[in-house]
Amino acid sequence: MANLLQQIKDRAKAANKTIVLCEGEDERVVRAAAQVTKEGIAKIVLIGNEAECKKVVPDVDLTGITVVDPETSEKTAEYAKILYELRKSKGMTEEEALVQAKDRTMFGALMLKAGDVDGYVSGACHSTANTLRPGLQVIKTAPGTKLVSSCFLMIAPDGGNEFAPDGALVFGDCALSICPTAEELSDIAVSSAQTAKAIAGIEPRVAMLSFSTKGSGNDKKFYDTVTKVQEATALAKAKAPDMAIDGEFQFDAAIVPKVAAIKAKDSNVAGKANVFIFPDINAGNIGYKLVERLGGFMAVGPICQGFAKPLNDLSRGCCDADIVATVAITALQAAAQAE
Repeated sequence: MANLLQQIKDRAKAANKTIVLCEGEDERVVRAAAQVTKEGIAKIVLIGNEAECKKVVPDVDLTGITVVDPETSEKTAEYAKILYELRKSKGMTEEEALVQAKDRTMFGALMLKAGDVDGYVSGACHSTANTLRPGLQVIKTAPGTKLVSSCFLMIAPDGGNEFAPDGALVFGDCALSICPTAEELSDIAVSSAQTAKAIAGIEPRVAMLSFSTKGSGNDKKFYDTVTKVQEATALAKAKAPDMAIDGEFQFDAAIVPKVAAIKAKDSNVAGKANVFIFPDINAGNIGYKLVERLGGFMAVGPICQGFAKPLNDLSRGCCDADIVATVAITALQAAAQAE
């Protein structure tokens, strides 16, 4: 685990990106900002009142961290104009834009929109809705992508795992997309593969998961759930023809070579998949937690994907180390988008 995480941090350090942390009122965020700065993982802009930040964590050195207060920043009026132009068609007034621009999560999203930072991280003390709403309103989705989704980077335990020779697997979507359509599943597949390559540094082999392998369970009594995954597979292949994507697969056919040889012997993905796309959030959320708790994998995420610029949501139960890892991942997403 430690080796891959360190590799992610080292690559982030080389990328030299600037990441905004929106919650300077939270002790964990302030400590993480200091740790990221100390290790040189990224340059940090911390949104908050400097006196407040120092009061929250009096023993932390803020040297090298840019602290910005939306209430006093000379950029607030400029950002309010950006927000107004983006939202006036929805009925927003200039006065409302100025008020909303002072909200810390919105201010961070506007910094990202303006190009003053390379990535955004929030959510330690705000809900997912409060974190992602500014992203959807201001950053919006990447060209060619209609859906914001997420994935988890599942890092193999120390000593490795025979089914994860790359040291990591990617699971999507286990957190945001409740019951994706075939079209949405195809977007999740392509986005998750891109995340696997950009963050874990692995060449993605994408398995579209089901309780069926290559039509074995295609029965009307199952409400066409197999058909949905089959359609999603075809759509994903069309969107990314050079990417290794196949399905539908049961999990064992996707990851165990001996099973793949029986159930899907002609597939270039079966038996060696490293990116797994679940048919809905029930399967995904259960699946990643089983692998985490019973398999000893470390679950890093959810990693947001599909935004036009890197924006990530933290769990409110996160620790300092989780925030540091998310900053590093966000920096790598920014570097990948810049290529």
